[in-house]
Amino acid sequence: MQSWLQNFRQLLRPQRLATLEACLIGLVAGLAAVILKQGADLLSHWRLDAAGSFGWWVLPLLGLLGGVTAGWLVERFAPEASGSGIPQVKAVLARVPMALDLRVALVKLVGTMVTLGSGFPLGREGPTIQIGAALANQLSRWVPTSPAYRRQLVAAGAGAGLAAAFDAPIAGVIFVVEQLLQNVSGLTLGVAILASFIGAVLSRVLGGFSFDLKSSMADFQTGFTVQEIPFYLLLGVMAGVLGALYNRGLIASLTFNRRVLRLNMPLRVGLAGLVMGGSLALLPAVFRDGEALRGLIIGAQEPWQFAALAFVAQFVLTLIAYGSGAPGGVFAPSLVLGAALGSLVGTLSYSTLAVNAPITYSLVGMGAFFCAVTRVPITAVIIIFEITNDFNLVLPLMVVCVVASLVAERLNEGSIYDQLLAWNGIRLGEEAVSDEKLLAQLAAGDVMQTRLETLESTLPLSEVSQAFSRSHHRGFPVVKDEKLVGIVTQTDLMKIAARNLPPTAPLSELMTPQPVTVTPRDSLKEVLYLLNRYELSRLPVVEEAKLVGIITRSDIIRAEADLLSGDTQAVGPRPDPSYVVYQTRAPALGGGRLLLPLANPDTAPALLEFALAIARARNLELECLHVIAVPRTSAPSSTPVAVAPAVNLVRQAVRAGRAVGVPVHTQVRVAHDIAQAVLETVKERRIGLVLMGWRGVNTSPERIFSNTVDTIIRQAPCEVLLVKLKGDAIPRRWLVPIGGGPNAQEAIKILPALLRRGPGKSEIAVCQVFAPDNPAHDTGLLDADAESLGRSLGYPVRALPLFSKSVAQAIVQCTSEGHFDGVIIGASRESLLRQAIRGNIPETVAKGSDCTVVVVRT
Repeated sequence: MQSWLQNFRQLLRPQRLATLEACLIGLVAGLAAVILKQGADLLSHWRLDAAGSFGWWVLPLLGLLGGVTAGWLVERFAPEASGSGIPQVKAVLARVPMALDLRVALVKLVGTMVTLGSGFPLGREGPTIQIGAALANQLSRWVPTSPAYRRQLVAAGAGAGLAAAFDAPIAGVIFVVEQLLQNVSGLTLGVAILASFIGAVLSRVLGGFSFDLKSSMADFQTGFTVQEIPFYLLLGVMAGVLGALYNRGLIASLTFNRRVLRLNMPLRVGLAGLVMGGSLALLPAVFRDGEALRGLIIGAQEPWQFAALAFVAQFVLTLIAYGSGAPGGVFAPSLVLGAALGSLVGTLSYSTLAVNAPITYSLVGMGAFFCAVTRVPITAVIIIFEITNDFNLVLPLMVVCVVASLVAERLNEGSIYDQLLAWNGIRLGEEAVSDEKLLAQLAAGDVMQTRLETLESTLPLSEVSQAFSRSHHRGFPVVKDEKLVGIVTQTDLMKIAARNLPPTAPLSELMTPQPVTVTPRDSLKEVLYLLNRYELSRLPVVEEAKLVGIITRSDIIRAEADLLSGDTQAVGPRPDPSYVVYQTRAPALGGGRLLLPLANPDTAPALLEFALAIARARNLELECLHVIAVPRTSAPSSTPVAVAPAVNLVRQAVRAGRAVGVPVHTQVRVAHDIAQAVLETVKERRIGLVLMGWRGVNTSPERIFSNTVDTIIRQAPCEVLLVKLKGDAIPRRWLVPIGGGPNAQEAIKILPALLRRGPGKSEIAVCQVFAPDNPAHDTGLLDADAESLGRSLGYPVRALPLFSKSVAQAIVQCTSEGHFDGVIIGASRESLLRQAIRGNIPETVAKGSDCTVVVVRT
């Protein structure tokens, strides 16, 4: 039994397990691509047969029915399956919380099959990438592994999906490296290469790839001459300009559907399908078959007017189809548009030079336009080369793709995938994709704990049990003459009775000898690998057999969190307690304390006005705190710091409090971690309310607000107010959104302290957001809250019903149209976590509203 277990563990070693998982990912991604192609082709052929039998009116009808069906599937079961799918995969790989699992894969598969079969001029390459990534992510959940390795499996699934769609395994790998991961580590490449190879082979065997250009190229010879270079440069410039315009058009179409049409998704996609079908009925019959149309364009078998019509029609119809949110990609449409554009330039070149047929320009134009849209020049060159097997295209492709990419980037920064993510409020900075590289550069010695509790190997077992009872540790390194000889855990203590060991027996008889260790120079990736392989929670760090530290999973998680927040200086051992270097005390009122952390002298006066108004209304004392952060490599108590600027800042608070009769306590702390210093102050000074300033824009996709604020929101045992300032004075016109829960009521409770009296007194409106497709909305709660609040305040309070599918967008629009200069939003710790998954409402409101925003966390 023991021998079998050892063999099984050997089989599951990371490198061997990676090979098995890569094979499985390639198989399922390739099979999904085949099913998607065959299903879409079957529905498309049935649609064309029906149109031929019953007449043109069948096309708009089937487009409408298919659009409504696909839209209902996506809206009902997996909203993450709308659109291309590549932006969603890129966000998940950047560790943005977003669903990517078997449910998303199935909805994407069926939804894309229906939309393509209904006549939508979208591609299935983007969906196959999302499907492959989703299946890989689901597999990684069934076989537990580290987050970094799971990320590599998801990228491998995406590469396998692309390889299967185009029968282009090299392009699949390059796309992973160039667009998704931006990582060329050995394990990433190995898994991605194997998965892409198997996906492409399976797709080739079963006929699941998209672009078979062999028949289009059979009667033509490609070529490249020096005198054609000006025409290729012209093609690159035109592709860059029109590619940038195409990206802007996609964003504009999405914005139009969200802000102007405001239909639910089934109706929106159904309307787009109706337009698609009607347009195809009016266009020449060849436009109803995408493969036939592509063949005519590439082969230049029609006059140049046909290529121009194809470009304009595909351009406009793709914008309409994608803007509706229908599941389908822009990968293949960009290639078709590039082929039409290249055919036009090729026709001009042939009529001028009479050297090479326009087919070369059509194929090069495919890569150029695709590159202008996605900004992946290497992938563009490789993918065209792989689907044509024509080396004559490499040189013109290299020139044209680079020119197109440079021109497009100058006109419209970022790939279409980055722009789509930004449109949804997700901005992936360099830190969001490079944290794994930084984690690989960190060594165990950078984050290990050097303050150790050890046990001697000669210690009697009775004293060992006492040591565990006195400590919160679940394990101790065992040393002899300062050298590590073993390790003992709580699990080992349970074996004392089973092994009949007497209390006087030495620890050496119970400990685990020769434990797994690391050196201070080993990277955190290597440490994480050992922890996962041997299912450990901690590892001793040794230098020439001498114990110098210990590293736990918590240390690695903390280091990764610091990297994700962009605070690379915070990476290090566990933070020490903060150290008070300056403090003053004021008379106590006994009614409680409000804590105001001050950091920026520019915003301090406005925050003080908020804090003093609340403290005066609630009879609270004000505690002003300034934290000076120091690296974790030095102790706060012994690190020299410049205290004078901090003292001047908190003294301003004392003077402001004295002017309005509010007692103000002050303190300046030196700390490794600002959030920890705030939480320590909350505990020591028995704080009942924390008021913090907030920029309103989050720079890290892993955070809801910011690293410090998120920590305080989750851990502070008191009420928390976040204030995004606009101007220097407390607002006069307040908007209070409610949703029927207790959090909105808490927001209303804070409002009286912020109201103005006398001339120019405050104006208040209470709003509630209702779904636009729900005519039976009940405003009873809204009216009751407005009336109750008006009675308690002595102010007339308006009841303002809003209608939108997006709560955040409704509030933003209301603040701009209603001329409000302040918004109060209620929240809880649980709701904030949900907002991180489904969209950050406070951040969206703060970023989109040109006014002060106050978020109240109970």
